[in-house]
Amino acid sequence: MATIKPFKGMKYDTAVAGDISALCCPPYDIISDEQRADFLAKNKNNIIRLELPKEGADPYAVAADVLNMWRDKGVLTYNDTPCIYIYEMEFTAYGERKSVKGIIARVKLEEFSKGIILPHEFTLSGAKEDRFNLMKATNCNFSQIYALYMDGEHTTLRTVDSCSNGKPELETTDDDGVTHRLWTISDKGVIAKLVDDFSVRRLYIADGHHRYETALNYRNYCRENGLSKEGDPCDYQMIFITDMEHPGLVVFPTHRLVYNLKDFDKQAVLDKCQRYFDVTKKHGTDTMEKELASLYDEGKKAFAFYCGNQEWYMLVLKDINVMDDVLPDVSVASRRLDVSVLHSLVLEEIFGIDKENMAKQINLKYTKHFDDAIKGVDDSKYQCSFVLNPTRVTEIRDVAAAGEKMPQKSTYFYPKMITGMVMNDLGVE
Repeated sequence: MATIKPFKGMKYDTAVAGDISALCCPPYDIISDEQRADFLAKNKNNIIRLELPKEGADPYAVAADVLNMWRDKGVLTYNDTPCIYIYEMEFTAYGERKSVKGIIARVKLEEFSKGIILPHEFTLSGAKEDRFNLMKATNCNFSQIYALYMDGEHTTLRTVDSCSNGKPELETTDDDGVTHRLWTISDKGVIAKLVDDFSVRRLYIADGHHRYETALNYRNYCRENGLSKEGDPCDYQMIFITDMEHPGLVVFPTHRLVYNLKDFDKQAVLDKCQRYFDVTKKHGTDTMEKELASLYDEGKKAFAFYCGNQEWYMLVLKDINVMDDVLPDVSVASRRLDVSVLHSLVLEEIFGIDKENMAKQINLKYTKHFDDAIKGVDDSKYQCSFVLNPTRVTEIRDVAAAGEKMPQKSTYFYPKMITGMVMNDLGVE
């Protein structure tokens, strides 16, 4: 099963680099050019210079030069001994203050076919190429993959909580109001206990599929080119791991926006929907999310079909068993997903938006923001939108355990981990 190990984390020396709040950044794939400039204006040592390089004819080579310069100048330093790191995010979701906590460790890379580390969604090639080029240039992980584990007794979480009841080594609050904290575990006995905990567990990737597949590719590249041998650090990836039943775990829905369809006819769509759904006309979007949440709690498959001018329709699936005929070649877990129902019965069958179209976003875009799903239609940028309930964590587990993947944009784990608290230099044992 999963093999984890401590590592000598590469971290900022804040006495040299500056305050940690001006050194970290959000995930690279949600940062605009303007935001990137703002981060660098706060501190030229911001991790974004490594995580999202854009300077020069070869930005990846520039990132490698910056990395070497920072190490030489003491901007970045290492723990003296291999450690495991506790990471916590405290945040507000659904009007409540929550917290999710887990560990950051090196995790041995395993092919998905082994069933030890399991994915749950498909990836795009472009993002993987970018991350691969960055790894080749720097031989580092600057940000973590996010994974889940099952532990019915929550033994690891108790260990994590007992080791993080004091003042954190690092703490910062980002622009979204999320507070990030980091503690370092150097005690060999505690580390050995944590390593043993995971020797009987699988891991389920929650976020970071692109980076995990890139790490596998990079490991293979290093071996094929004589740059590493089995057991070297590049056989491992820095991963944040948390309990699948952690009370602070939050998954947001990702809503669907439809545009540029020829001959879009709202009434024709509604007429066809009645074959599978109970359709109820509504007016006023203020209660939409609440009504959807109520049906979610009842275990029903429901979507809000928004057409503009505060007019919308609640679509409630009449019989889930229809999915057995529609998707006979996949597991029950995959057939029961909300996104599978919406994609198969509505987007593909009624709208004619096939899987390739979805992947290329020819007629379909995605947003995690409810307001965007409404305003985008009101502003005539989109012809209609579908507002969804979130995917359950247990559904993610069951689909991954079946060896299958969900459609892209099926999950949005919130909040996103910050980059820059601790990093993994694959050149260091």
